[in-house]
Amino acid sequence: MNTPNRHPRLLIPLILGSLAMIGPFAIDTIFPAFPAIAEDLSVGSVAMQQTISVYLLVYAFGSIFQGPLSDALGRRPVILGGLAVFGLASAAAAFAESFSMLLLWRGVQGASAGVGMVVGRAIIRDLYEGDDAQRLMSHVTMIFGIAPALAPVIGGWILPWAGWHGIFWFLVGFSLLLIAVTARGLPETQPPARRYPLQAGSLVRNYAAILSNRRFVLLCVCGGFNFGAIFLYISSAPAFVLDILKLNEQQFAWFFVPTIAGIVFGSFLNGRLAGRLSGRRTVSLGFGLCAAGACGNLVYALLVVRASAPWAVLPVMLNAVGVALVFPLLTLAMLDMYPRQRGAASSMQAFIGLGFNALIAGIIAPLVQHALLSLAMTAAAFSLSAWLLWRVYLLGRREESLPAEADTVLPGPAERV
Repeated sequence: MNTPNRHPRLLIPLILGSLAMIGPFAIDTIFPAFPAIAEDLSVGSVAMQQTISVYLLVYAFGSIFQGPLSDALGRRPVILGGLAVFGLASAAAAFAESFSMLLLWRGVQGASAGVGMVVGRAIIRDLYEGDDAQRLMSHVTMIFGIAPALAPVIGGWILPWAGWHGIFWFLVGFSLLLIAVTARGLPETQPPARRYPLQAGSLVRNYAAILSNRRFVLLCVCGGFNFGAIFLYISSAPAFVLDILKLNEQQFAWFFVPTIAGIVFGSFLNGRLAGRLSGRRTVSLGFGLCAAGACGNLVYALLVVRASAPWAVLPVMLNAVGVALVFPLLTLAMLDMYPRQRGAASSMQAFIGLGFNALIAGIIAPLVQHALLSLAMTAAAFSLSAWLLWRVYLLGRREESLPAEADTVLPGPAERV
């Protein structure tokens, strides 16, 4: 592990948070442009939803390789290479003249956009342990959480004067900025002495061993359902904002700002609780807030005839606070199961979580996004499923604590992979 005070405590979370932003920026900046793209390329709203699901599906499969590549080649080269590919794909998407070509380049965007999140998580555990790792993860989540609020607002600003093509050119510029910042300010945290050769056979064996770890998979799926309660609304944002709340393309902030404020506040609270409250109690508090948000959401959906902002968004915001308390601790626990191959563990976590997000965006959201009650019921089912999986996990861990302390959260499998 590198000495933390060699790398400024403000600079590292800023860089890692900015790198993680590229994923939600690629999703959310184009939401205000959905009607314009659909009209220009002669497709319907259901087809437009595939620009999200294709991106996420390829993102999930791409993440399988990004972590092991960073274990073998170092963290910085993989991040810089991924950013370069993302920038080129964004430029190509700006020139797309058909919907099929747009989907193709959205897939290439997805294949490369995950480097910031996947490799960034490994960097956090390379640099820090215990409460320091929890604090850094919460700080990165706070910065990352700003992206979904900013992205649709930026997209709404760009759309009137540069069209939907201009949004993709913005993504090109953002990737170039990240390349410059990463090249100058991000340290290499995977020195040659700790690198593993990238071999197809060992990669398959490692992933098979990780997937055979029941506790790892439980936490992955638990985190997927937990975040899915929020992502359902994010992926349904065009229908939720334009059709249910009856707002226009420049008013996506009515949904995104309160929701992301919840994530940012929850992340801040998570960092403040590090060292003061056990990880298990923090997660339980988070699930309690998720339950309160789900109940409030259902009650509002049952009582009102027509939804309006901000009241329809406040329960989602409360749920977001709970998600931000739960998710970072689940992530650190999973990474600590495999201290020698954090890149691979981060990749598998991302693959499972993003595959779940792709399922939400491509299948579940189109089925439930046109009615407030169906959205609320589905989100509540996700939160309940996450809590039940958490309880199942705890049944097998009665004698152990959750906080990310050293590499003892799950001994045994970590040594065999």
